[in-house]
Amino acid sequence: MGRSDGVEPVPTDASIRRALRRAADGKALNTDEAVALLAATGDRLDDLLAIAGGIRDAGLREAGRPGVVTYSKKVFIPLTRLCRDRCHYCTFATVPHRLPAAFLEREEVLEIARQGAAQGCKEALFTLGDRPEERWPAARQWLDERGYDSTLDYVRACAIAVLEETGLLPHLNPGVMSWADLQRLKPVAPSMGMMLETTATRLWSEPGGPHFGSPDKEPAVRLRVLDDAGRVGVPFTTGILIGIGETRAERIDAIFAMRRTGREFGHVQEVIIQNFRAKPDTAMRGMPDAELRELAATVAVARVIMGPRARIQAPPNLIDAEFALLLRAGIDDWGGVSPVTPDHVNPERPWPQIELLREKSAEAGFVLRERLTIYPEYVKRANEGWLDPRLAAHVTALAGEDGLADETAMPSGKPWQEPDDAMGSGRVDLFASIDTAGRTSDRRSDFDDVYGDWKEVAAHVKQGHDSSTPTDVLAGLKLASENPAALLEPKHEDKAMALFNADGSALDELARIADDLRKEVNGEDITYVVNRNINFTNVCYVGCRFCAFAQREQDADAYRLSVGQVADRAEQAWQDGASEVCMQGGIDPKMPVTAYADLVRAVKQRVPGMHVHAYSPMEIVTGASKAGVPIRDWLAELREAGLDTIPGTAAEILDDDVRWVLTKGKLPTSTWVEVVTAAHEAGIRSSSTMMYGHVDHPRQWLGHFRVLAGVQDRTGGFTEFVALPFIHTNAPIYLAGIARPGPTWRENRVVHAMARILLHGRIDNIQCSWVKLGDEGTRAMLNGGCNDLGGTLMEETISRMAGSEHGSARTVAELKELAASAGRPAVERTTVYGRR
Repeated sequence: MGRSDGVEPVPTDASIRRALRRAADGKALNTDEAVALLAATGDRLDDLLAIAGGIRDAGLREAGRPGVVTYSKKVFIPLTRLCRDRCHYCTFATVPHRLPAAFLEREEVLEIARQGAAQGCKEALFTLGDRPEERWPAARQWLDERGYDSTLDYVRACAIAVLEETGLLPHLNPGVMSWADLQRLKPVAPSMGMMLETTATRLWSEPGGPHFGSPDKEPAVRLRVLDDAGRVGVPFTTGILIGIGETRAERIDAIFAMRRTGREFGHVQEVIIQNFRAKPDTAMRGMPDAELRELAATVAVARVIMGPRARIQAPPNLIDAEFALLLRAGIDDWGGVSPVTPDHVNPERPWPQIELLREKSAEAGFVLRERLTIYPEYVKRANEGWLDPRLAAHVTALAGEDGLADETAMPSGKPWQEPDDAMGSGRVDLFASIDTAGRTSDRRSDFDDVYGDWKEVAAHVKQGHDSSTPTDVLAGLKLASENPAALLEPKHEDKAMALFNADGSALDELARIADDLRKEVNGEDITYVVNRNINFTNVCYVGCRFCAFAQREQDADAYRLSVGQVADRAEQAWQDGASEVCMQGGIDPKMPVTAYADLVRAVKQRVPGMHVHAYSPMEIVTGASKAGVPIRDWLAELREAGLDTIPGTAAEILDDDVRWVLTKGKLPTSTWVEVVTAAHEAGIRSSSTMMYGHVDHPRQWLGHFRVLAGVQDRTGGFTEFVALPFIHTNAPIYLAGIARPGPTWRENRVVHAMARILLHGRIDNIQCSWVKLGDEGTRAMLNGGCNDLGGTLMEETISRMAGSEHGSARTVAELKELAASAGRPAVERTTVYGRR
């Protein structure tokens, strides 16, 4: 970052020449070298532009479109000009009394889109202020009168209307969005965007700064949006605004930040380098415009940093006709250009005519081609989770074979609906053949792409550095025996951490205390449930880096079960004595939104007495997002269909620092808590889980138990806690050399014992997983605080695909024998721990 006053020294000519040599040699630039290049002028600037242009040209050749520069033919839909922020350079945002209405009506939106469709436009750019209802009562009233809970709900509805009525492809720019917001909007838009603008926090936090008083312009908030868009798998456009008071070092910091998130998640489809232009009637009207030399240098440095595969744009209406200069600097895209609507953000600067862009591009040796709002790289990989299936027909109708726009295609409205049922295909016998034939390979076919850049992932791993003294251990053991749950209190954290690191005789004593608590709460019975796991699909593109179960649709081990096949398996399980089916699957983009309830109904219709334990919090969020309804409403629909309880899986470690290393795109901790809490409050109980032994450490385990305790204190809805040791063998994050090879024997004993101790008085049942621990491990845990064996399972594919060597099914007799080997009787239970 630059100096706090925004002033910095000018790089020397020697430092510029040195940085140019490194860039010309293809060496990675550090921050100081990149800063130096921003100051290049004269011949040095010409050299920089030549280097950047060469990198761009190499990238276009690699992409199969050498010499092609692109643009998108669009309409600009200013859905609302009200905003809760107060950016000092903005003329787009205004106040209610200057507008005829707080929002455009749906019909007004469609009229703009229809005009665009008639002119051959293919993109509908939705631009609007951030959450205006949180500042302006007029906006809140307008939404309430029309039945919308929020601005984003209205955006979603308008996007669907545009798709169905006109066929234009929405690109959404609604400002700051949460992970959940992105999940809800992804099904209605092939792409989205939000300018990062700057990472200079002082421009937001200090009075007089361009973003002071604008909650949505905090750099940390905007960086989180960029990461969340990657986690959700949204092709995303971002960029920086130069000349608003940032230093060169701050500008470079923002470029490196965009590169980091793009590499980690692979979702940044386009980077915009936009120059500040002062506008009248704004607080920054006296600020000088960013010089075009400065813009060209920034574009060129961005190209050098971002590399040949990046798509970089400079808005053509803000460059004073210096088309050749920007092409030399390394852009390969002119952005959206509209023959119908003005640039409502820069209304004083009209779009250039498309033919003028074509002519100026040709003069510089380039062919101008139209693209879609979703870039061709993502069009070609649409089936890998980058495009919701409900948008596939709309995109396919407008795309050519190369993924760019078919310039002869005219958009027309198409239904926004689920594709034809794709269930009931692939390796549907995997649950059985995994134990005999095994998996086809140790990794899925897109291993190198789907999980993001492993180097960037590894950089997020945080090491634990906990130390304790014998005194801490003794004090912890004493508290565990006298007031176990008190160890969750922050004032006793040192004692809890000492116990998590216990070994030798201290560990033996910890296990004894845990087992005494087990006897006090549960007696001598070891419980189990006769159940069957049904994993109805393993097709998934979320990119969880620990998961060896998920497959691409075209992979040899991929499969989908039909509704009838699931019901058949449930009926067979009932005939074999099961009282429960546990149904979970991958986040399959082609799974119809109705399938979740249909599967439950099918099981209940076939076997009315069967308890249906189904759908992780991630599956519930996915279903609600697809349906466009609140989580509580979605849960109510599932309960009406016959859902009894849900598994508290998808928890992994309830610490986002760990989750974003482990899972890439799975729900954040806050959303997991929201789903489980909503389920409990709806009368749907759940289990709770923790997967440990990968990139985690004991302090994060303690935080996880605190989260579970907090939910249980509010709802009382957890039936049990299940500790899940990480199976490393085929896990991508282990194969990439980042995760450790599962927990140690000591860690297994500690986690199960501490679960009993920390959750005492809150969650009575502590389960150990025979699938993951094997017989010896299970016996030890049953004598160290556990009272439950879990289920017979009948089929277990997830752990076996990961490399578990302990089988996928146990008979009742085998479970009883296992309990007897631990010295206690086995008793069959129900899912919610009643006796059978």
